[in-house]
Amino acid sequence: MGDGMAGMHHHGTTLGPFTLSSSLSWSPDWPFLIGALLALGLYTAGAVRLWRRGDRWPVGRMTAWVAGIGTLVLVTNTGLNDYGMVLFSAHMIQHMVLSMLSPILLLLGAPITLALRALRPARKGSGKGPRELLVALLHSRYVRIVSHPAFTIPLFIASLYALYFSPLFDLLMQYRLGHIGMMVHFLAVGMLFFWPIMGVDPGPHRPGFVMRIIELFMGMPFHAFFGVAVMMATHPLVTTFTAATAPPGTDLLNDQKIAGGITWAFGEIPTAIVLIALTLQWAKSEERQARRRDRAADRDGDAELNAYNAYLASLDRRGRQAEAG
Repeated sequence: MGDGMAGMHHHGTTLGPFTLSSSLSWSPDWPFLIGALLALGLYTAGAVRLWRRGDRWPVGRMTAWVAGIGTLVLVTNTGLNDYGMVLFSAHMIQHMVLSMLSPILLLLGAPITLALRALRPARKGSGKGPRELLVALLHSRYVRIVSHPAFTIPLFIASLYALYFSPLFDLLMQYRLGHIGMMVHFLAVGMLFFWPIMGVDPGPHRPGFVMRIIELFMGMPFHAFFGVAVMMATHPLVTTFTAATAPPGTDLLNDQKIAGGITWAFGEIPTAIVLIALTLQWAKSEERQARRRDRAADRDGDAELNAYNAYLASLDRRGRQAEAG
């Protein structure tokens, strides 16, 4: 398990200078490669099942999912992953992509919606199938808590500060499993953070668009401040990256400053993507609602609206009874 020199575990030799071509060279990391291929295969199988059935599944969502998996493979199965073991800046690129770019693309792929549509309901009397378990999980108190902004925003921020400003990072980097766990954690925390904000999927928290934008901007200043703090630090924050394992001629403190700059600058990228995506979603939902209202009003006056309000009231009552009980 403990390769001691985690930085050496791939090549047994010190890496050459950190360049674009050397960081994009193929260097498979099997857990991530297998995970990515599985995620791609399952998603594709689900989409194909819907298309065969004659249902619509937007190509845009498929594209977003493939792009998300692509970014994941790009930072875990290339030379970048090797450099991430010996250079703070390379590690930070991995961290930022996995926590702020891959999650957004994967969420735009709407994997939960796809699963709910593609999985067949369990036959009567045969107990719960995968679809029922997924629905139960989505409605569980556990998911309600871990996807609540009051949980996801602090978690997103704490993941940054607690990891690099404590001995935790150095501890995890000593072990192959620690490194894998850390990467998976980045992805999971990013998925949780962006799910209520811009997930297309159903979830326990579906705030309105203005609230989503506020949630997005609540996390970002802390993120930017962290980047600045790393840039300003005058001593190495972590002991993992040493002159012995770094590419020859590396100025470790300068590399740490670059890492901070990457963190700081990266906050802008997801913010821009999310704002564009939210604006489009918002426009589409407004348009849909307007069309629906026009059609309904033409058809039967406001009967539909009243029925819907009654339905909401009954849900609310049921929720209150459940809480009281």
